[in-house]
Amino acid sequence: MINRQLLEPESIVVIGGSNNVHKPGGAVVRNLMSGGYKGTLRVVNPKEDEVQGIKAFHDARELPPTELAILVVAARFCPQYVELLASEKGVRAFIIISAGFGEETHAGAVLEQQILDTCERYGCALIGPNCIGLLTRWHHSVFTKPIPQLHPKGVDFISGSGATAVFILESAVTKGLQFNSVWSIGNGRQIGIEDVLEYMDEHFDAQQDSPVKLLYIENIGDPDKLLFHATSLIRKGCRIAAIKAGSSAAGSRAASSHTGAIASSDAAVEALFRKAGIVRCFSREELTTVGCILSLPQPLQRREGQAPAFAIVTHAGGPGVMLTDALSKGGMTVPKLEGPMADELKQKLLPGSSVANPIDILATAQPEHLATAIDYCEQHFDEIDAIMVIFGTPGLVQVFETYEVLHQKMLTSRKPIFPILPSVNTAGPEVQEFLRKGHVNFSDEVTLATALTQVMKTPAPADQNVVVNGVDVPRIRHIIDGIDSQGFLPPETVHALLSAAGIPTVPEFVSADRAEVLNFAEQTGYPVVAKVVGPVHKSDVGGVALNIRSKEVLGAEFDRMMGIQGATAVMVQKMIRGTELFIGAKYEPRFGHVVLCGLGGIFVEVLKDVSSGLAPLSYEEAYSMIRSLRGYKILKGTRGQKGINERKYAEIIVRLSTLLRFATEIKEMDINPLLADEQDVIAVDARILVEKG
Repeated sequence: MINRQLLEPESIVVIGGSNNVHKPGGAVVRNLMSGGYKGTLRVVNPKEDEVQGIKAFHDARELPPTELAILVVAARFCPQYVELLASEKGVRAFIIISAGFGEETHAGAVLEQQILDTCERYGCALIGPNCIGLLTRWHHSVFTKPIPQLHPKGVDFISGSGATAVFILESAVTKGLQFNSVWSIGNGRQIGIEDVLEYMDEHFDAQQDSPVKLLYIENIGDPDKLLFHATSLIRKGCRIAAIKAGSSAAGSRAASSHTGAIASSDAAVEALFRKAGIVRCFSREELTTVGCILSLPQPLQRREGQAPAFAIVTHAGGPGVMLTDALSKGGMTVPKLEGPMADELKQKLLPGSSVANPIDILATAQPEHLATAIDYCEQHFDEIDAIMVIFGTPGLVQVFETYEVLHQKMLTSRKPIFPILPSVNTAGPEVQEFLRKGHVNFSDEVTLATALTQVMKTPAPADQNVVVNGVDVPRIRHIIDGIDSQGFLPPETVHALLSAAGIPTVPEFVSADRAEVLNFAEQTGYPVVAKVVGPVHKSDVGGVALNIRSKEVLGAEFDRMMGIQGATAVMVQKMIRGTELFIGAKYEPRFGHVVLCGLGGIFVEVLKDVSSGLAPLSYEEAYSMIRSLRGYKILKGTRGQKGINERKYAEIIVRLSTLLRFATEIKEMDINPLLADEQDVIAVDARILVEKG
């Protein structure tokens, strides 16, 4: 629970506060005082009469009633302090900095549970234990540095790790990123990241609250709660970016299907973030850079069906070229500027300047040249969506006037301006003055482009409704309920489930009778494909024969396959051709079914070019998954070859996700391959693993 006493306490006591500001107890007191806390600050220290100018209490039993307690004492003393303060002193919020609890030993976990039980009994909020504290504009209850500049419209930052939070703050303050609050949840026994998001969602005021949330997550305890409140906040106008650390450890575990081998907790995280509309980041620098992008006063607007177009204004050619390359790699454009307006701009710049884009105003450019270039991008080049300005110094001149021009233009421009000021040492005072005016600085152009790519490719929150059109849910449940065994389903049951879901399949026939198999092939027409039934990995045991054109060859293949160990029958299908696609799914505990799509055949295992979504999926999510594939250009058609029917591919992905929504007994599933052309997408082979109970 998060209460007023935690957020706006009228009185705070630091248990273990000291005069030594190089230790946590002293540092917390120092930060509270230097942060301008206006309430009553108290300290308990059995050995000191005065702590940093504040009269110290030798015993907590001497304290008057207090609202918030910050504990910076050994773990073994914390439960008794919490009991005393909650029961006798009216404390209703605790921040426990101390470590040595459940993160270390079983005995520590017992102490932690005692604290939680006491807090629950008295209705107290609990941050920690094992955290750096809570930093708000009301009180600076942290023991660490740096203390970032706080502003009502700064970002809210929630971290599952105290040390990592400090490193992220270090990265942020050098960029000028402002904060509204910093939450270090530590072990998160009562208040986790999902709980902070829930509070921010339920109390969100668009006029008062920060619209940007940054998360560093080590464990997603409640994926549904995170999804619900992140989605809700984003729909209210917020943007959220997050790092999820430790996502790949399960990626190498053994599995019995392609999907099982590829799907990991990382795929589940990717799917969850995609569904919620969370911008996923992979490093501290990327997270803080994304935070700066989302904090710009003029947001970058998306043009329907078009990549954003940038003008690059620079006085150094190399960074302009690198930025152009990085933006292009991320799917954005740096269009060539030409025509009368471009010629007119060139005449107003120094001789030798280039206006083709990047607009190179030369190293000797004056502030007025920068102003002119920005004005033309703003007023005359309608195809430009945003402006990136690269301006440093070789150390020969000061650039205060130039940065003042940039400051003024950022205040008045309708188009977003991204300042890239690389000379953070040589022009350190000038950059700091620019940041003090409330701006951010992207000191590295490629890092900016990479982060911007993540922002632009993140879809809006998905529709949470289940798409049932074309899916026979009662039939699916009838088939699943009639299964009385565990393991991989026989081909005829797989075919029935796909049919009930409205997923088209190749006509097929399964039999252990040679004559029946030959008769089906004659009726459906050659060429056909034969596959052994029984062994899970058919290709590994020679259980697949393609392009069979006569009954003699089919009869010989039937005899050979029935001799394979574990064979129970042979399946024969009409031979069709097309681009091989893949869809798979795996049930991840707490997350539900993770659906994967990508190029099919052996490319699933070799390239692992797959994208993930969390069932149930909307059509928008399915399209986003398809278009995020590295091999998407192949699906669109390349080198004269026609592309696939993307609409039908998306439709099958959505229908599969609906099937899984109503058949949670399915734990792993592959459809590999689907064969696709410009007309149809048809499932050729599928495996379904069911676990009941």
